Amino acid sequence: MARKCEICGKKPMVGNHVSHAHNVNKRRFNPNLQSVRALKEGRTKRIVVCTSCIKSGHVVKAP
Repeated sequence: MARKCEICGKKPMVGNHVSHAHNVNKRRFNPNLQSVRALKEGRTKRIVVCTSCIKSGHVVKAP
């Protein structure tokens, strides 16, 4: 499973861990993805979406 929101396409971003001594190491900022049963094209389907899409109402949850 790719770590990508099926609605908005949000993916992991890259940044740095920065220590107090300013040593930097690469790190990833992963999106908060959840698996949800939702209506997609009139059918109930399990999709992987980010929490911001769920909160904003872009996802219609299945009954």
